Amino acid sequence: MSLPPMSPKANGLLASMPEPEWLRWQPQLEWVNLELGEVLYESGKPQTHVYFPTTAIISLLYVLEDGSSAEIAVVGREGLVGVSLFMGGESTPSRAVVQSAGECYRLRASGMQTEFNRGGPVLHLLLRYTQALITQMTQTAVCNRHHSLDQQLCRWLLLSLDRLQGYNLVMTQELISNMLGVRREGVTEAALKLQRAGLIEYARGHIKVLNRAGLEHRSCECYAVVKTEYDRLLPHTVAT
Repeated sequence: MSLPPMSPKANGLLASMPEPEWLRWQPQLEWVNLELGEVLYESGKPQTHVYFPTTAIISLLYVLEDGSSAEIAVVGREGLVGVSLFMGGESTPSRAVVQSAGECYRLRASGMQTEFNRGGPVLHLLLRYTQALITQMTQTAVCNRHHSLDQQLCRWLLLSLDRLQGYNLVMTQELISNMLGVRREGVTEAALKLQRAGLIEYARGHIKVLNRAGLEHRSCECYAVVKTEYDRLLPHTVAT
């Protein structure tokens, strides 16, 4: 017997909306269950919905002409996928892929654009979230250029943990390598280093974090920079 869907207010942005805005939004939200590896939108294609994850995690990937890709940001219950819809772009050169399967609510593009154009508290909330997301994107670029692969993997694991309930991630090697922009062999080597250090248990497609504090110690400063900015800009009330 399946469990009832998670409340929309398990998403931080939806939970923080003032009551008048929430009452207007609620009837427009559609619950969806997202599968691992599912593509929500492709590079350059018009976006039809904005997504508010509750238990799912979405990876935003930049895709090159030869098909290779690298992650530029990760989105979970703290935020939304589809900022281009209310920033006026309607499409983006990135691809949105489900990194961790789970639940999500979505809103049609026309509904989001109407709400954003109303101004008021929703506009300010969405702009603060966009600023936090841009910080994550820029810090990811710096991290990928200047820090070791195992440091990048620590950062990625910590960002994912912040968006999960529990300490287990189900991922394919291919998906992790696409996100970090490296070969699968590099992912395996970095993961085994963390396993030998007693920080994670790693098997094909499954990662269990054993020592979060150890991951934070081993990670570069990029994780802390991103987390501090999200904590500064966004409200923390999330219903379960």
